[in-house]
Amino acid sequence: MDELVLAGIAVYPLKSGAGIDLDAGDVEPCGLRGDRRWMVIDSAGVCVTARERPQLVRIRAETTGKGLRLEMRDRGPFTVRYPDAGSRAAQVWIWGQACRALDAGDAAARWMSDALDKPVRLVAMDDRAKRRPDPDCTRPEDEVSFADCYPVLAIGRGSLDDLNARTPAPVSMRRFRPNLVISGGAPYVEDDWRRVRIGSVEFEGVENCERCELPTVDPDTGIPDSKREPMRTLARYRRRATGGVFLGQNLVPRGAGTVRAGDRVVVLQSAASGRAGPRSS
Repeated sequence: MDELVLAGIAVYPLKSGAGIDLDAGDVEPCGLRGDRRWMVIDSAGVCVTARERPQLVRIRAETTGKGLRLEMRDRGPFTVRYPDAGSRAAQVWIWGQACRALDAGDAAARWMSDALDKPVRLVAMDDRAKRRPDPDCTRPEDEVSFADCYPVLAIGRGSLDDLNARTPAPVSMRRFRPNLVISGGAPYVEDDWRRVRIGSVEFEGVENCERCELPTVDPDTGIPDSKREPMRTLARYRRRATGGVFLGQNLVPRGAGTVRAGDRVVVLQSAASGRAGPRSS
């Protein structure tokens, strides 16, 4: 079997925004540093994702030393400072789970509302408030950012290659928004991971990732595919008895450190696949 290697690293500073490719990423308890630390909310404080506003995938948000730089084609860039401890606090909701965030201010709200054609606000994680991942599969001390349920998502290149061999038109890995892309091994090798070491950092595989319709959205145009590809094809052979469609493995860090492209991936423990898992956006 081919050696498993970390082939790509990406973070998504803004939930549902464009990914930022990295050569190396620092692993923290709630995921890669800078991943999904900002989020858009509606007037009720509920997270707004590319499921309902697909144009979010076209917003490139890049972390700066003091905040976030937002860019979108045909719009001027905007830089927002990270809210300080005295900023207005907001209670926000992610798939029914409440957590505390810090409001990024009216100017950021106007820029984002114009970009999405919807009254929204931009919020940042409040580091003083810890958010729990799915409690059914994690420990009480585990943390997660504004990701849907888990800190890190890994997908094998072989898995995407197998899907693309079946689809009418191949798609890029960007559709599935992983943090870690793994080369080598058989398609869907990541399904069975229960413990894995990447470089010097260990992770626990907690759930196969159940996919929503977000992979149907073109990351360059923000337009959903009219035929629901590649999800339509994936559903033909990756649907479980629970009804969900799966691709990728959700991971929880079991240590800290830095992962780098080219790091060796060592599977420390594997098990039969089949457990259901949540989405990632």
